[in-house]
Amino acid sequence: MNVARCRICRLEFDAQPLLTYENMPASAQGFPEAASLTQDIGARLDVIQCPGCGLIQLGNQPVSYHREVIRATAFSAEMGEFRRRQFAEFVATHGLADKKVFEIGCGRGEYLTLMREAGTRACGIEFAEPSVQVCLQAGLEVTRGYIEDDAPLPGAPYDAFFCLNFLEHMPDPGTVLRGLGANLAPKAVGLMEVPNFDMILQQRLFSEFISDHLLYFTTDTLTNALRLNGFDVLDCRPVWHDYILSATVRKRGGIDLSCFGEQRARLRRELHAFVEDCGEGGVAVWGAGHQALAMLALADLGEKIRYVVDSAPFKQSKFTPATHVPIVAPATLVSSPVSAVIVMAAAYSDEVVRTLRRDFSAQLEIAVLREDGLEHIYP
Repeated sequence: MNVARCRICRLEFDAQPLLTYENMPASAQGFPEAASLTQDIGARLDVIQCPGCGLIQLGNQPVSYHREVIRATAFSAEMGEFRRRQFAEFVATHGLADKKVFEIGCGRGEYLTLMREAGTRACGIEFAEPSVQVCLQAGLEVTRGYIEDDAPLPGAPYDAFFCLNFLEHMPDPGTVLRGLGANLAPKAVGLMEVPNFDMILQQRLFSEFISDHLLYFTTDTLTNALRLNGFDVLDCRPVWHDYILSATVRKRGGIDLSCFGEQRARLRRELHAFVEDCGEGGVAVWGAGHQALAMLALADLGEKIRYVVDSAPFKQSKFTPATHVPIVAPATLVSSPVSAVIVMAAAYSDEVVRTLRRDFSAQLEIAVLREDGLEHIYP
């Protein structure tokens, strides 16, 4: 095997391939002529499975032309009609009329023309210079290149993309997918298609392995690969007589955490108001768990709390990290009483309140830090 790690998750492979084929065609496009037959040497294919993500792949190096899309017969009349229906439905479903879309690996523009017919402003990127020239002569907008990093493409960001039976050729699909995402607008959608290895397994199509196809995706492994590289998978299903897996994806956006800041500010106000209303006796906090430690720091309570009570002996006689409040045993509430206790014990808070009411002064004012705010506990 020439490849030591999974091309998707980068986990190291086990030593032995699942399957080895000898004397296989060195490429799907390498047709020797009579004069060169003696130089044509069969290739060994090692079929391996990642022990982590489960992806079936070849341990071989890619063919020399792996960046190029070659559609030998373009598409049949039946395929053309299928693509017209598919693109029209995709455009209508996702509101892509007059939107910028691009195809990665557009070949000679066979599908770009149909994408334009569906009402999009379609353009493409293709590595093979002769194919690019064919596209340009046909009036199509195509750039020569291959996505190998997150550099911006001409016309980016795009509202949608198409990658049709190209991903399986890529020796470094993660880099391509991440670079693809970098050129998409927020919430952009895409259509990602690969040969259907679920069907290959079911039909025992042992001859489907070829040097050109490095990756063999099932529904699970395709979904996983896309999710690992920045896309949410909206749908993944077999199409075209079950030979193709077609995944509809959306560029993953960042999670909006502004609600955390709003909640922090609100709880800080409530906690400070409670402490200030408690008078001369001072305030203690019950709980030295991670949530309480974080709250002391995030609410700027370090200098306003006399001590923190915790029943765990290994925490007692130490200090809270960052805020440096002394941590004491519950008995300190008797030997050095306070006016109020703020309970920050998460799921144990109600149990702590019962302990406070049972074992300590009935006059002790108690508040509990809940998910929705500070709850005052009255006798």
